[in-house]
Amino acid sequence: MIDYKNIKRIYFLGIGGIGMSALARYFKSMGVLVSGYDKIETVFTKQLEEEGIVIHYEDNVEFIDKEASLVVYTPAIPEANKELNYFLQNNYKLLKRSDVLGAITNSSYNICIAGTHGKTTTSTMVAHILRHSDYGCNAFLGGISVNYNSNFWHQVPGGSSKKNVSVVEADEYDRSFLKLSPDVAIISSMDPDHLDIYGTVEQMEQAFIDFSARIKTGGLLLSKYGLKRTEELEVHEHQTYHLNNKNANIYGSNIQMINGSYQFDVVMQYWSITDIVLKMGGLHNIENMIAAISVARYLGIDNNKIRNAVAAFKGVKRRFEYIVQRDKLIMVDDYAHHPEELRALLLGAKNLFPNKKCVVIFQPHLYSRTRDFVDGFAESLSLADEVILLPIYPARELPIKNISSEIILNKIKNKNKCVMLKENLLKYITSYSISSFGVNKDGLLLITAGAGDIDALVEPIKNIINKKIEI
Repeated sequence: MIDYKNIKRIYFLGIGGIGMSALARYFKSMGVLVSGYDKIETVFTKQLEEEGIVIHYEDNVEFIDKEASLVVYTPAIPEANKELNYFLQNNYKLLKRSDVLGAITNSSYNICIAGTHGKTTTSTMVAHILRHSDYGCNAFLGGISVNYNSNFWHQVPGGSSKKNVSVVEADEYDRSFLKLSPDVAIISSMDPDHLDIYGTVEQMEQAFIDFSARIKTGGLLLSKYGLKRTEELEVHEHQTYHLNNKNANIYGSNIQMINGSYQFDVVMQYWSITDIVLKMGGLHNIENMIAAISVARYLGIDNNKIRNAVAAFKGVKRRFEYIVQRDKLIMVDDYAHHPEELRALLLGAKNLFPNKKCVVIFQPHLYSRTRDFVDGFAESLSLADEVILLPIYPARELPIKNISSEIILNKIKNKNKCVMLKENLLKYITSYSISSFGVNKDGLLLITAGAGDIDALVEPIKNIINKKIEI
């Protein structure tokens, strides 16, 4: 057992990952000398370097911290990585990110948010409400909070809670969330994903059931109403939530769109909160906020403090993030990389902007996910008026024979579709005015989506739009 309080130097293999960077920030805040390696420089790694963390981008043992007392690695690091093998051969203490996160939250009151989609936004909402209301929490998030420009923060000094509270995004990949010990848990969804890890849908669902069994005695489980195998979830106190289904224990009511924001009430048998205002697109995000509000009420936070916190919530980067907001052109960027996430994204966007032409640029993530869910991707993308597919982002995988973006393209129902290289995409957008997109008088809704490196195209596309497209 490592005494984390006495660690002086720590090294991260894959430090740029969203979960890894949160841990790196945690140890940096504790006064530990933090350094690490990642394959490429990204927005995340640049931010870490600006915060004083030394990072290099070449797999070279000459650059590692050989005095590190702990090495943390992500399962995405390939087995052939030279630095990983050096640490293994020289008997360094190596731990997965999930082991470290589980250990450092072992003694805290934990609010853990799980789900194949919705967990990042919901965990950020929960953490924001606790911080904004002065209840206080430690936050380990899978996305960057726009309010605080970070995926990690410490318990707010002077908070009213006497407990050491941690809000943790509970990641199902590699069964990581089975290392956590929740006092309160949310399960937002259990749709099939990561079948390269689990093998079957049933095994993936079983992992969520096993996660529910890790809730501490006397704890609370909140799950979305209507999930499969709900009766198998193992916990004493279990409440369900839903966007607007009154069969759930907690649900939304009087949902309205007012000046580009949502206004709604949250109703439970013994309490309600009226006139909640959420300045974030997508009906699914109302549902996420209902779950977050339910946690805040369970913790005893005052209705007015909850209402004020929600109104101040600015969202999560790459979760229905507005990039351009003009009368004739709206650009939204989102991390959606699963068919159900894409479906929720497109339905939510079209609900907000029903008369605009919807053009989506989507980068599939992983060959295996593309193979497993090709029909779902095609069905969801068919909701758009025009679809531009980028080549598959391989991440940790090697190519799979006959699996490419074209297999999705061939199943998309509408005719306005193509596969395009990234460099050609920028040329395509540069060469067209808004009228050339075939946009009607109400304008264009442009969506970029995916979990690969499509985020690197967002700023160039934004710049092109602002300079070249006539509005």
